[in-house]
Amino acid sequence: MAHREPKFRSHPYGPAVTELIEQFSALPGIGSKSAERLAYHVVTESPDEALKLADAIRRVKTSVRPCAICFNWTEDETCSICNDHSRDKQLICVVEQPKDLLSLEASGAFQGVYHVLLGRISPLEGIGPDDLTITPLLRRIKQDQVRELVMATNPTLEGDGTSLFISNCLADDSVKITRLARGIATGSVLEFANKAMLADALRGRQHF
Repeated sequence: MAHREPKFRSHPYGPAVTELIEQFSALPGIGSKSAERLAYHVVTESPDEALKLADAIRRVKTSVRPCAICFNWTEDETCSICNDHSRDKQLICVVEQPKDLLSLEASGAFQGVYHVLLGRISPLEGIGPDDLTITPLLRRIKQDQVRELVMATNPTLEGDGTSLFISNCLADDSVKITRLARGIATGSVLEFANKAMLADALRGRQHF
């Protein structure tokens, strides 16, 4: 097996620290300097404190899984939103990723349930409809007699294309299909929208 070349030059502290810096730098928003600071913090921490991070990562990777119903992340078979009997099960908001669900939920403007696609259709990246959770969504719509589907995919070319594909799949169904009002700028992502913007978009949703 070919030896993997390190991303950074070998650190004076040794290859273990070099590898730790590489792993930190692979995280979103972490540059080389921040990665070095984080690695130094781990090195200087007591073993018990430093290993708490490793234990937390291990626990997340072994206990967190997609909800059996909506595919949101959860430590149980089904997530807390799907288990909430006060939620309107006939009103489903479709999002691309769990982080989008969290953004919409923080607005406090939606009392239905969600469905996480775990991505969006992107032919250039080799991602097709079968790579998403579209089939389970269509099954939910029929089983729960869903009356409205709110398309909350990101307002990008891929996000809109994914919404259009789902809408076409339901062309012969009686479910009402709406989308978020375009208070969210085209090309932006839900993760960075503020609560007020998301609340207005939910209240002003439109026919798809």
